[in-house]
Amino acid sequence: MTNLHQKFNTALSALPLIAILRGLTPAEALPIGQALVSTGWALIEVPLNSPQPLDSIAAMVEAFPQAMVGAGTVLTPSDVRNVHAAGGQLIVSPNFNPAVVREAVRLGLVCLPGVMTATEAFAALDAGAAGLKVFPAEIATPVVIKALRAVLPASTVVMPVGGITPESMAAYLDAGANGFGIGSALYKPGMAAGAVTANAIKFRAAYP
Repeated sequence: MTNLHQKFNTALSALPLIAILRGLTPAEALPIGQALVSTGWALIEVPLNSPQPLDSIAAMVEAFPQAMVGAGTVLTPSDVRNVHAAGGQLIVSPNFNPAVVREAVRLGLVCLPGVMTATEAFAALDAGAAGLKVFPAEIATPVVIKALRAVLPASTVVMPVGGITPESMAAYLDAGANGFGIGSALYKPGMAAGAVTANAIKFRAAYP
């Protein structure tokens, strides 16, 4: 297990919520990052279809060493290398691409590929995924999570992503989810840091 995997496990134990900052600009990176880390969030994802995402990642990695900062919407091995070069530690994808997982593993990064079926889930784990992003959660209801959890290894990290709100988390947790990726209910492009702080506090309060 790499140091980054240990850091990931520590962050999961503290608060297993990944902040998905789609649309974040480099100018917003530090105030939004501060809003999150000050409320106990340690997992931060900047999707690569955001403006200058690698600049935002690099700035937050330097400013918030206690947090685990990485990229979402990582689609190619080249993307993985670019995120690694920017100092990113976390690789999150909407899909399972074996080449992306293998490259993340090669570089010692924590990788959470997107899956929906048991076939994809087991293939992702075989490739070296540190956990599974079950996406989109609007389709992967708690019933789906419960069915996957029944066949996956007990140690598998299962994190639904997509449309998660403070009110919807409990049913997923009861079904066996380990945590969540939180997007627009936490942050929308242009949102002030104070509003992000308020949203972050609501999610933290809703997590048991």
